[in-house]
Amino acid sequence: MDRTIYTDDHEAFRETCAAFLAKKVAPHIEQYIEDKSLPRDFWTQAGDLGLLALEIPEEFGGAEANDFRFNAVWAEELSKVSAALASCVGIHSDITAPYIVALGTQEQKERWLPGIASGEILLAIGMTEPGGGSDLAALKTTAVRDGDGWVINGSKTFITNGFSADLVVTAVRTSPEKGAKGITLFAIEAGDEGFSRGRKLDKVGQTESDTAELFFENVRVGDDRIIGDIDMGFIYMMQKLPQERLSCAISNVAHAKQILAETIQYAHDRKAFGQSIGAFQWNKFLIAELVTQIEVVEAYIDQAVVAHAEGRFTAIDAAKAKWYSSDVQNKVLDHCVQIHGGYGFMNEYRVARAWRDARVTRIWAGSNEIMKELIGRDLGF
Repeated sequence: MDRTIYTDDHEAFRETCAAFLAKKVAPHIEQYIEDKSLPRDFWTQAGDLGLLALEIPEEFGGAEANDFRFNAVWAEELSKVSAALASCVGIHSDITAPYIVALGTQEQKERWLPGIASGEILLAIGMTEPGGGSDLAALKTTAVRDGDGWVINGSKTFITNGFSADLVVTAVRTSPEKGAKGITLFAIEAGDEGFSRGRKLDKVGQTESDTAELFFENVRVGDDRIIGDIDMGFIYMMQKLPQERLSCAISNVAHAKQILAETIQYAHDRKAFGQSIGAFQWNKFLIAELVTQIEVVEAYIDQAVVAHAEGRFTAIDAAKAKWYSSDVQNKVLDHCVQIHGGYGFMNEYRVARAWRDARVTRIWAGSNEIMKELIGRDLGF
């Protein structure tokens, strides 16, 4: 079915995104994988084209698109090349930058937003902890008032962009007695004394995404590093998580759709027993099912994008979009591997990497089990 949510302006922007990725990024993916990170010139070149943190106001060097459909287009094009690209850029642009845009002081915006838009300041967000996982309210990293500043101690793990980030928006506990209502967001700069990083984590998939542990040992910062108000961090995270989960859902669908298209071409080209393998009834019926599943979930996510752009998107909508898109993505890609046969298990084939890259989408941004829990509670259970 034809998609109807994008205008000519969105499609022109898509062409810009696709051209940049085809010329500047796709030829270097193997090097990104070997390095387990994206080079800084990826970020600065994307920044030169105005592709980073699209909601940053023009006064701070941003595009100020004010239309999440542009974010969605960019995420789709990134996902066609690599799921890890969409993850890294999404963390920088659609997940972390909005905290500073919406909650930052004028001084903070002037200090950081121009570099965020240009790609000179790379962002990460420090939520997940070694003992916490999806339970954000249980975090143990602390900030203790000391004179006119704060001393931060603790650690974070599974942090996308963590090894390279210049600025980490970090959730810490400032009022332990308040539970979830005692969490504050701090901006930690890479050069802060006492801040360090562990190794690049050795992941099953998304190798080109630099993921790391972060450590805070008596990191001393002032009130000027607080993002928003003290003890409001958990509320801010709950307000921003729907966009994060929608960004994940957009990437999930676009990623699976691209690999399915390549698998369909493979099924046409690959011959067995005198005919294309796609002509065998089992494969033909299976591919018909997969195409339909992708189009159905894409239609749902498209409507979610429109709802978010219009301010109607809820946390429950986000939970549905996140769990279902990742579930369909993983099922579709598993079938794509099977259709490729032995070649589907070879790393030199994109389908094998895509299959590995997709597995984490059922875990991150809140596990699918947590998403179903949220939906169930909303139904009164």
